[in-house]
Amino acid sequence: MTDKVHAATPLAEATVFAKKHRIDIEDARKILEEHGDNRKAADKAARRIAA
Repeated sequence: MTDKVHAATPLAEATVFAKKHRIDIEDARKILEEHGDNRKAADKAARRIAA
């Protein structure tokens, strides 16, 4: 049994995601930490904030 440990979201990744969705970097970091590798869910959450 292995436990998956989530690393902190790299600033560069959060910055790119924030620019893509036109949201704040802190909001982008929270979304990426919450949704992890599930990019579809992360994109959906970002669209809700940007609207």
